[in-house]
Parts: sequence; structure tokens; C-alpha cells
Amino acid sequence: MTQRVTVADLIAMKRRGERIVMLTAYDYPSARLLDEAGIPVILVGDSLGNTVLGYDTTIPVTLADMLHHTKAVTRAVRQALVVADMPFLTYQVTPEEALRNAGRLIQEGGAQAVKVEGGGPIIETVARLVRAGIPVMGHLGLTPQSVHTLGGFRLQARTAGAVRQLIADALALEQAGAFAIVLELVPAPVAQAVSELLRIPTIGIGAGPGCDGQVQVLTDLLHLLPGPLPRHARPYADLAAVVGDAVRRYAEDVRRGAFPGEAESFGLPRDLDPQTLAAVIDEFRMRQE
Repeated sequence: MTQRVTVADLIAMKRRGERIVMLTAYDYPSARLLDEAGIPVILVGDSLGNTVLGYDTTIPVTLADMLHHTKAVTRAVRQALVVADMPFLTYQVTPEEALRNAGRLIQEGGAQAVKVEGGGPIIETVARLVRAGIPVMGHLGLTPQSVHTLGGFRLQARTAGAVRQLIADALALEQAGAFAIVLELVPAPVAQAVSELLRIPTIGIGAGPGCDGQVQVLTDLLHLLPGPLPRHARPYADLAAVVGDAVRRYAEDVRRGAFPGEAESFGLPRDLDPQTLAAVIDEFRMRQE
């Protein structure tokens, strides 16, 4: 039996200087493919709001949505550490409510850890979750659940004051017990400096190569959705074109009668000969006359 990746493994990877790979997954098929490919960390991101549910932001994503998709992912995964995002307003109200909601993602969803966005105001919540035995991954820089406050999806930590706050929040999250921190849309030199200051791993997305690991949204990596990608994304396939071509070829085959063919069809079973079938059909034809 393959051993499950743990939060301790990730911290050990940072100490060894081994880069950490993380990808998002939102369903059983993609999670199974990632796990079998040896991806050590799979994030059930609330980015499913954008990539699966068709929202403009992650804000409408509910706990029920996250539980539904987390269950699908964890049914597929045998080796990777599965981290589930806590959606908007499931952890910001009180630490007690956050504990109940995080507990559901672990107990019902099957995740091994949760991820929360932000610094100062949620530090005590992080500590409360960790004390209860729930591993927590932090998320700083661009925090998509705060997109309206931040004024859009744009680079963060652009001033000395903002850099100080980012570092202070990262250190506070580490002190509260977070096992890793995602840094999103942060200048590369700033992200590298934060990574060097922390004992826990940083996972970058649009934060340069100096982080201890990297995470990408799977639909960006595969270019599964048509249209331009974020600057920080690199497509390793063009599945939008592949899928579109496959669908068009299928539709054409159906229209011209080329699908299904003999290979996709079933003949009569041994205990149903053509004469018997013809007799049954004639019986119903006579009833219609």
C-alpha cells in the first residue's frame, strides 16, 4: 500500500531543498490522474467557482459545494495530501464556527488539511484549528475571496508597507501552526525573501521561482477553457482545441451515419435468433394496424 503524503513530509521537503508540486482538482477523474502521476499535494480549490461552476469570482462558492467536490477528489486519491479550501464566510465569523466547518471538510469530505485566506484577523482561528488537530495551509498576497476589497486580480505587496504586512502575516501564520503558505501574485524577490524567512514551505502562484513549491489551476495547465490564460500560467497542453475537435468529429460522424459502427454495436445474443425477433416485431405491427 502506498504511503500517504503528510504535512510533515512537506516540511521535510523544504529542509532538503526539494521543490513541492501542487495542482488543483475538482472531480474524481482529474484527481485520479494527478494522484497516479505522483503529484504530492492536491488542492480542492474554491477556484472551482470559476473553473467548474461558471462564477466570476470564488465568493459564491458554498461549503456544500466544497464538500461535494472534496468528496469526489478524496474518493480518487490514494497517495497525495488533499487540501480543501474553506470558502468565503465559513471561517471569518468566529473561530468556533470555523472549527465546525473545517471539521466537516475533514470528517465528511475526507480532506487531510484545509486552506484559509488572510493574515491578522484569522490568526487566532488558525491556531484554534491547529489545536483541534486540523492541519492548516495559509494563503497570502492576492486572496481571491477579498477581490472586491483588493480592487481586482492584481499584483500585491507593491509598497514597503505592504511587504512588511505580508512578512508579518506570514510569520504570524507560521507561529499559529500553519504547515505551509500559498503566496499569490507577489513580486518574485518578495516571495523569495518570505520563503527564506519561514521554516514552513511557501507555495507560489504568480510569485516567481523562489518559493518552495508551485501550484497551478489544472484547467490553466491543460488550457481546458478557451481564451487567454493568466500571466502566471503556462499551458502544458491545449485541451480546449483537442476537446473541441473531438466533439466536432463526433457530431459529424453521427450526422452522416458513421457512428455507431459495427465496433460500437451489439448483435443478437445466442438465445434470440432473427426469426424469433421478426415474429415479435410482426406481432406488434399487427396490433398497430
